[in-house]
Order: sequence, then structure tokens, then C-alpha cells
Amino acid sequence: MNTMVLRSIITIIIVAVLLIMFFTFVPVGLWISAMASGVRIGIFSLIGMRLRRVSPPRIVLPLIKATKAGLSLNANELEAHYLAGGNVDGVVDALIAS
Repeated sequence: MNTMVLRSIITIIIVAVLLIMFFTFVPVGLWISAMASGVRIGIFSLIGMRLRRVSPPRIVLPLIKATKAGLSLNANELEAHYLAGGNVDGVVDALIAS
């Protein structure tokens, strides 16, 4: 009986650690926000951004803003601009203003 209790406790701890790691690495809240705003971006795209050392909110939030303003941009263009050292939020604001 003790081994079963020990196994279940270890299993619960492992599952909890895996869930914590998943939710810290994958920006699920940002993905839900993008989907609710009509921006079609995959969860694996957000994971790829993290792997490429790109901050997903710095791409997705301006993309949401552009989509709400009626602009047709995609995440790859904004990510390339960000990686080149550009100010994504400033560019999107300028596009909306023009």
C-alpha cells in the first residue's frame, strides 16, 4: 500500500512540474487573446518565437492591433522586422496612422 501511495505522489509531482514548465514556455494566454481577436497564429508559431529568442508579445500584440485596424500583416513579416532590430510597435502605429 505504501508503494502505491508513493507512486501516486511522485506521479502528481511530475505532472505538476510538467504543467508548470509547459505554461511558462508556451504563452497560452497570448494565444487565446490572439484567437479571440481574429488573429490566426498557431501555438507552435509562438513556441518557435521563443526558440528564436523573440518575445511573442512584442509580435502578437502589434499584430492584434493591426488586424483590428484592418491591416493585413502576418507574424513572419513582423518577426523579421523585429530580428533586424526594428521597432515593431512603432511601425504598426505608423501604418495605422497613415
